[in-house]
Amino acid sequence: MAPLITHLYTADPSAHVFEGKVYIYPSHDRETDIQFNDNGDQYDMADYHVFSTESLDPQAPVIDHGVVLRTEDIPWVSKQLWAPDAAYKNGKYYLYFPARDKQNVFRIGVAVGERPEGPFTAEPEPIAGSYSIDPATFVDDDGEAYLYFGGLWGGQLQCYQSGLTADVYDESFLGPKEPCGEGAVAMGARMGKLTPDMLQFSEEGVKEVVILAPETGERIAADDHDRRFFEAAWMHKRDGVYYFSYSTGDTHYLCYATAKTPYGPFTYGGRILEPVLGWTTHHSIVEFQGRWWLFHHDCELSGGVNHLRSVKVKEIFYDADGKIVAVKPE
Repeated sequence: MAPLITHLYTADPSAHVFEGKVYIYPSHDRETDIQFNDNGDQYDMADYHVFSTESLDPQAPVIDHGVVLRTEDIPWVSKQLWAPDAAYKNGKYYLYFPARDKQNVFRIGVAVGERPEGPFTAEPEPIAGSYSIDPATFVDDDGEAYLYFGGLWGGQLQCYQSGLTADVYDESFLGPKEPCGEGAVAMGARMGKLTPDMLQFSEEGVKEVVILAPETGERIAADDHDRRFFEAAWMHKRDGVYYFSYSTGDTHYLCYATAKTPYGPFTYGGRILEPVLGWTTHHSIVEFQGRWWLFHHDCELSGGVNHLRSVKVKEIFYDADGKIVAVKPE
């Protein structure tokens, strides 16, 4: 499977169908001499490009719409424009992005544009109450919008073990210090309903995304690294079922869980993608022209350099029970 984009390194693809085309909002990897570490300093991204295509045929052209937002365009940001996402509502397009603020703490910002390909103008401050990384927006059929986010270790989510709000950040938990041991439950991603203008969390505030083990009905254990949430939240809906998908991080799987509401709780459903070349796994799932597609990345184009990744896409399927499968059922 060849990369969709080969003239620069791209990762963490968020794909959406806007105006009859697939638009891809990835992060933009670049060369760096920073050594690999658990805080993710080697992922030294400084801007965003937007890409689009009218077909997912391997021979179809993918258009690079150029740089749509840069670090220096955002007053509160110090560095590291990591994995973004986009949404459409109110006749406008919204680009959500994580970055380190001037205190070196990850927050989530939002930028607004008139077109899906940008350019985007960032709000002067991050979303109040936001923290960590990997924002994923989901606009439901009723027009209500939600933001899912969070990532462990370099994404700093483990620094909020004592609460759900941005003011409980504890830097003593920096690095791989997530909950562990007998009886400990896995930290969940965060989610919050957005205000009608898409710029802030509603009065409901931030909640935890709870994932249950199907065999017990209890929360996934912290030591269950094959199934627990690590980063790369994504939400999609099919036949009235909400699918929350995510990366397990150090075990390198993409997994999913399902629920009857966007709030959950979600029940673990299985794996979407086995490990690929490279440390990180980050994805999106979108329906286009009556088929379902998984966008993800690997490091094959760079020969295995973990911070130089490339976006790929493959078709996925659902069986009669709504489970995601890699091979089309008979």
